[in-house]
Amino acid sequence: MTDLSVKWSCEYCTFENWPSAIKCTMCRAQRPSGTIITEESFPSSTGPRAGHLWEAERSDSLLICPDSSARPRVRPAESSEPSGKWSCQVCTYLNWPRAVRCTQCRSLRQRVSSPTDTPQTSSTIRRPASAPAVDPCEEYNDRNRLNTRVQCWTCSACTYENGLKSFRCVVCDHPRPNDTFLPPEPEEPSPGRGRGVCAAAQKHSPPSSRREAELQIELAAGAHSRPEEMDFKKIKQIKNRMRKTDWLFLNACAGVVEGDLSAVEAYKSSGGDIARQLNADEVRLLNRPSAFDSGFTLVHLAIRFQRQDMLAILLTEVSQRAVKCIPSMVCPELTEQIRREISASLHQRKGDFNCYFLTDLVTFTLPADIEDLPPAVQEKLFDEVLDRDVQKELEEESAVINWSLELGSRLDSRLYALWNRTAGDCLLDSVLQATWGIYDKDSVLRKTLHDSLHDCSHWFYTRWKEWESWYSQSFGLHFSLREEQWQEDWTFILNLASQPGASLEQTHIFVLAHILRRPIIVYGVKYYKSFRGETLGYTRFQGVYLPLLWEQSFCWKSPIALGYTRGHFSALVGMESDGYDNRGAGANLNTDDDVTVTFLPLVDSERKLLQIHFLSAQEMGSEEQQERLLRHWLDCCVTDGGMLVALQKSSRRRHHPLITQMLEKWLDGYRQMHPCPTLSDGEEEEEDEDE
Repeated sequence: MTDLSVKWSCEYCTFENWPSAIKCTMCRAQRPSGTIITEESFPSSTGPRAGHLWEAERSDSLLICPDSSARPRVRPAESSEPSGKWSCQVCTYLNWPRAVRCTQCRSLRQRVSSPTDTPQTSSTIRRPASAPAVDPCEEYNDRNRLNTRVQCWTCSACTYENGLKSFRCVVCDHPRPNDTFLPPEPEEPSPGRGRGVCAAAQKHSPPSSRREAELQIELAAGAHSRPEEMDFKKIKQIKNRMRKTDWLFLNACAGVVEGDLSAVEAYKSSGGDIARQLNADEVRLLNRPSAFDSGFTLVHLAIRFQRQDMLAILLTEVSQRAVKCIPSMVCPELTEQIRREISASLHQRKGDFNCYFLTDLVTFTLPADIEDLPPAVQEKLFDEVLDRDVQKELEEESAVINWSLELGSRLDSRLYALWNRTAGDCLLDSVLQATWGIYDKDSVLRKTLHDSLHDCSHWFYTRWKEWESWYSQSFGLHFSLREEQWQEDWTFILNLASQPGASLEQTHIFVLAHILRRPIIVYGVKYYKSFRGETLGYTRFQGVYLPLLWEQSFCWKSPIALGYTRGHFSALVGMESDGYDNRGAGANLNTDDDVTVTFLPLVDSERKLLQIHFLSAQEMGSEEQQERLLRHWLDCCVTDGGMLVALQKSSRRRHHPLITQMLEKWLDGYRQMHPCPTLSDGEEEEEDEDE
């Protein structure tokens, strides 16, 4: 047996061809005439058939398709092949003169002869009528290539064309999309089809409808079984019945299996039920029995595949979604009117510091009518409007709020953590909840935050840079950044403000204090902790944020309170009280019956003064100097127990009828749970006689 490894390289595409090949297998270019191939370079086959092939190829009298002896054979034209090439009208690729189709895009060659050409000169461009228009061998190869391309699917990640039997991409291991479940039927390729188009797959794939084309859902689990084992007609019926929420739910299930949190977040943000269970049809559509079972929820899948981070989020969501009912959910019409009221009250200050601001001072408090409800109804109301997990963490685990008996009992200033969405907009939602009692659903406050940061970038940047430099030095981190690095970090902060759903930082709270024109007090945990309770680092959120860039006379001294726990903000609000006989004892307050006062401590449970964020070098000083600064920007007093507190004053909602209507409609649902007992006729007569 002689050596079969001696090949010749094509001078155009550098493809290594076998010695017996007369043309390049890849680009069909003629073998260079200078290539010398000895008899030892060819396989030494025995028999008359091998000798015939050898003689035919040496004399160049017969073209033989190297991959099939059954293909038609045709003798070449007597004239030598011209050296000029023709340009493809579609992709401009220069092809050899004898090529019937373009080597790159497979478009048909357009043969045009000039009127001045003689039959002799045009024969190099167009074949005579007596000769066949297309080389049968070449046409057979072209049709075979097109048919091969039809039996394929294109990877959505790397665009590699894989065989129909491949369930994952050969190059990047990406799962095959679901729209290739239906096998293509044999179809004669049309000359007008471009390259890369799978004609039969396009014809028989499910229609690019509102569900699959718009959502671009790829259920990766569907690539784990053979499509011929499925009932395609039944699958098509199931797909036609599915809605947008159904596709998002299936995508979320596949996301839990694959570890894709974005798919779960997309389902949550659309209002999907986290406790939803998979039915038999959905399990059949997912087509991965090892992962999905009927009755499974996202929580079950997270447990099965040990997605610990997802499990913590899903369990929290399930416990909250099950019973939550807040005023803005009960009254959507009034909520929309309040959003329009907020948009109308936003204005931009003229001058150098052209920051946006709100013209109205509004503070949300729970109505005093809650105390008139029966105890069982009160408990149900608090379960539905409060975040019990946040309340427990801030009260019991960290002792951040309601740690003072003097404030909670004698001064009746207990703080309640309102339930809030767990998306990245929780800071903006909590700010609007603490003021107007609604969410930032339309991202009005986020847009205002971004515009204020952008228009007043120089002012906020100076404060931020000076504060970060001092903070790093105070913790012993002796380093200095170049100006380019400071600018990159500032650009990142600006980008966060413009992205809906992106988590915000301390700088954004500082800007929000200027938009509200009032201080913001954040009561938060000191350390980041995982869901297992492991300490990860400092939070840096707790403290007081003052609108220091405004004139003090332009701002209000009544603050709002926010709570921070493990990457989540909540609004902390008080409750109205009918009387003020025992409120403010020892605080020398001058209040009237139309104002509710909530005392917010300016010290922590260890009686240390809360940190004031974003102070300049001139404003930083001793604790006495910072206390004077707090008294300058807030209404402060000292209780009998010697505690420095800030006064949060709010009206009894007489000047805000929309909030009053929203709360009344929300309370009516709880009042109807246990109506007051009616008097019998005998009791009514006795009352009339007594009167």
